[in-house]
Amino acid sequence: MRVPFILLGLSALGYFLAQNLPGYSDLGLLGLVTGMAALILIGLAFWRRPGQRAGPYILLDGSNVMHWVNGQPSLDPVREVVSHLRQQGYQPGVVFDANAGYKLDGRYHNHRFLARKLGLSPDLVLVVNKGEPADGVILEFAQTYNARIVTNDRFRDWAEQFPQVAEPGYLVQGRFRNGALQLDLA
Repeated sequence: MRVPFILLGLSALGYFLAQNLPGYSDLGLLGLVTGMAALILIGLAFWRRPGQRAGPYILLDGSNVMHWVNGQPSLDPVREVVSHLRQQGYQPGVVFDANAGYKLDGRYHNHRFLARKLGLSPDLVLVVNKGEPADGVILEFAQTYNARIVTNDRFRDWAEQFPQVAEPGYLVQGRFRNGALQLDLA
């Protein structure tokens, strides 16, 4: 989001220089054009169409969900759960263990790569640092953003620190049965 503001500032500087320094008149036109483009980008970033307001947040335990089909790691179940949650009006975010890429493809994948594969904004996907437990991060985010968690994990080791894991409906379980997604959202 910083880039459009930087572009707007540089455009204003270029226009100012064009108005005050002889021989820089072409810079004024360039400043106006790039300034308008920056304003359009800023407007698009803040403008939301009616009915497209982001719904309540919901977090996916990505490393758990990616094993929901036959126990084999794949982004397909994560992608399908994300799509289903969007259709239900949720704003999904996904947190992966650091080794998720190794389980998927035998190499590390960062949040940008996984976000692109899932069709999400990179700020809605997190790959935790090596050696850091994703469970704690998921539970912290869920608490901070008042979000539910899609996982089949019970987080028993974290129940004392995060007692909400025992509340009905806080942890949304799911599965694929006969190829169809089933989520216990109720």
